[in-house]
Amino acid sequence: MLIKLYHHLEEAIISLLLAAMTIVTFSQVVARSFFNSGVVWALELTTYLFAWMVLFGISYGVRVHAHIGVDVFVKLLPKQGQRIISALAILCCMAYCILVFIGSWNYINIMYELGIEAEDLPVQQWVIYLILPIGMTLLFIRFAEVLYKLIIGSEVHMLADEAKDILAEHRQQQATERHKDEKP
Repeated sequence: MLIKLYHHLEEAIISLLLAAMTIVTFSQVVARSFFNSGVVWALELTTYLFAWMVLFGISYGVRVHAHIGVDVFVKLLPKQGQRIISALAILCCMAYCILVFIGSWNYINIMYELGIEAEDLPVQQWVIYLILPIGMTLLFIRFAEVLYKLIIGSEVHMLADEAKDILAEHRQQQATERHKDEKP
């Protein structure tokens, strides 16, 4: 139940960020095109919204296996070897999340102490950069989820399988075409 709430919250935040970016950008285009004006902070806000969306999206991509990777050699290994290599890769990714989290937390502390505001927005930079440790925490949780599934055996890989997906889609299209041909 809590995991489903987490999934929905993540999707809702990504959707809200995308909608906000679209509204700000569209409003700016309309203001400049029709009223020959605009606001100076629109581009900066859109940039920050995009950064937030990307960092939430990275975590979401791990959940839905949307990230691609080169695993041609890993697929040559037996299932147990694939699981071991995948576990090592996940642990490396988790270590990366920890390193970026620590670095971003230190950076945010410096920004907080300096009290620097964004260039065009009346917002302190440390608030804007909070997405870095938040994003790394969410990503770490997603990798932990994948690692847990890998350990209990419900999952063998963590990447998208483009070739498999394309073949499945091709078979589906062929079946649909056959079904259309069979109808009188």
